[in-house]
Amino acid sequence: MIEFNNVSKKYDGASTYALKDVNITINKGEFVFVVGASGAGKSTFLKLMMREEVASSGSIVINGVNLNTIKNRDIPEFRRSLGIVFQDFRLIPNMTVYDNVAFAMRVIGTAEKKIRRRVPYVLSLMGLSDKGKNYPAELSGGEQQRVALARALVNNAEIIIADEPTGNVDPQMSYEIVDMLMRLNEAGTTVIMVTHEQSLVKCFNKRVITIKKGVVESDENAQIGESATAHLNAASEIANEYVVPPDEDYSAYVSRSEAPAEDADSEEAPKGGES
Repeated sequence: MIEFNNVSKKYDGASTYALKDVNITINKGEFVFVVGASGAGKSTFLKLMMREEVASSGSIVINGVNLNTIKNRDIPEFRRSLGIVFQDFRLIPNMTVYDNVAFAMRVIGTAEKKIRRRVPYVLSLMGLSDKGKNYPAELSGGEQQRVALARALVNNAEIIIADEPTGNVDPQMSYEIVDMLMRLNEAGTTVIMVTHEQSLVKCFNKRVITIKKGVVESDENAQIGESATAHLNAASEIANEYVVPPDEDYSAYVSRSEAPAEDADSEEAPKGGES
C-alpha cells in the first residue's frame, strides 16, 4: 500500500538531507508508530506521503499512485484516500463543529443529504453529539482533537495519518485517542501515527519505525504478509463502533432532529442566485 524506495529529501538551501535513503513498506491494514526526536525527519516523512513535498530522489507509491509523477490536478483526488489528523488540529475557527466535519465532505462534492446523515453519526462516535453547534474556541483541547479525528474519519479514508494527535491532551485522553485509532485499524484502516510519547508506544504492541537525523534507525516489530494484517480477514465480523456504516445503513442511527435545521428532503441546498 505504501512504498518508499530509496527516498531522499533535501530542501533548497539546506546543507543536510531531511531524509536519506529511506526504504519502507507499509502493508494495507498495518498500524505503525513513527518516532524520533524533534528535527529527525518525521514531519518530512508525513509531508511526502501527503504530497505536500516531493522527494529529491527515489520513489513513493501509495495505493498504486506514484507521487513522483502524479499531476498537480490529480493530487486533490489522491488526498481523498487519506484522513489526516494534525497536531495543531487546523479547525476552521469561524465554523461550528458540525461544519468543520462537514467541510471534509463538501470539498469532494458530497450531497448535503448524505452530509446531514453522516456527520452527526461520526460526531456521536467521538462523544461530541452535543457539541455540533459549538465553535472550536468553545471546546477543550481534547474535544478539539476529537473533532479533528471526526473530520479524518468522515469520508472513510483508507489511510489515517496522525501527526502527534496526543500532543495537546492529557494522558487519559491520549490513551483514548490511540485506542480509537486501534479500533479503526482492527476494521482494516491503515494507520500511521507520529508520536514522541514512548509510554504510549509501549502500551500497544505495534510496529515502531524510529527516524534519527533523516535515517531509519530501526524498524521494530515489522511484520510481513498475513501476520501483520491477519485481522483483515475477519474485519467483516468485527462489531466495531468506530466504523461508519455504509451509505444504506448509517441513516438509521441518526434522527433528523440531530442534524442542522435544513430542508431534509433536498439533495443539496439551493445555490446563490437559484430559486
